[in-house]
Amino acid sequence: MSQTDDALAKKRFFAIAAMRLMGALLILAGFVLIRGAITLAGQPTDRWIGVAVVLAGVFDFAIMPKILARRWRSPKSL
Repeated sequence: MSQTDDALAKKRFFAIAAMRLMGALLILAGFVLIRGAITLAGQPTDRWIGVAVVLAGVFDFAIMPKILARRWRSPKSL
């Protein structure tokens, strides 16, 4: 690997790690909203907003890193 390939791999690794971290934080924030510890628009609405935030967090935590890894995969050498 050349120096530029190594730097690119590090950037991609940190991007995937940041995506997972943000997903985990979104999941936690969604659970806080569902529980009712923070009030945004009133209780029935806050629960639905919390569910949406949890689903977005699960997508960011579980699915987006796989999509990015597949997109950034090295081509197979023949």
